[in-house]
Amino acid sequence: MCPRRLPGVALSGVLCLGLLLASFGCAPRAMRGGEGTANPELDAPALSVTLDREDINYLVADYLARLEPSPFWKKVKSARKPPLVAIWPIMNATSQHIDDQMLTLLSSVETALVNTGDVRVVARSSQEDLAREIGIQHGPAFDPASARRLGRQLGAQYYFTGKVTSVDEKLSKLRRVQYSLFLQVVEVETGLILFQNEVTRSKAVQR
Repeated sequence: MCPRRLPGVALSGVLCLGLLLASFGCAPRAMRGGEGTANPELDAPALSVTLDREDINYLVADYLARLEPSPFWKKVKSARKPPLVAIWPIMNATSQHIDDQMLTLLSSVETALVNTGDVRVVARSSQEDLAREIGIQHGPAFDPASARRLGRQLGAQYYFTGKVTSVDEKLSKLRRVQYSLFLQVVEVETGLILFQNEVTRSKAVQR
């Protein structure tokens, strides 16, 4: 804010503008990062031990790399028509409040499966609508009977389900959190587990 006009003294517009610009010099600076910007590596450094997008991308990519050579996925790829799959909510079994990260994880799993071109994926919004319609609680996990019922209603042959766990350790000023993403593929009709794997990611911070 410009200083008030004093009796008998008129501050010039130039002086007022100079004071205003000087005040902006102390303001926080915002940066744009990512591909195509001056800061392409802005997202790479870890700012905390909480899961971030880089961790989620790593976990999903690692899981998919283990899924693709499995006998189950080879069967999927050889099918005459890409099977329909659903993705149930993934449980947060950590002690942290990471609801936003869990939504990002679900979206990343969905995107990764769609982009394989080997399966058709039920939109999660359609899945949620049908769950409400038939009276199934769409919480952090479905019990097996509800999962099979919803899967049949959707026409899905398989569904992905799982959880994220963590082990939190501290030593002196060092804190390390080891995250695990555990996902399994279940056949809707039989309830048999056709594939499961666990991938991990560690983060640490020194205070």
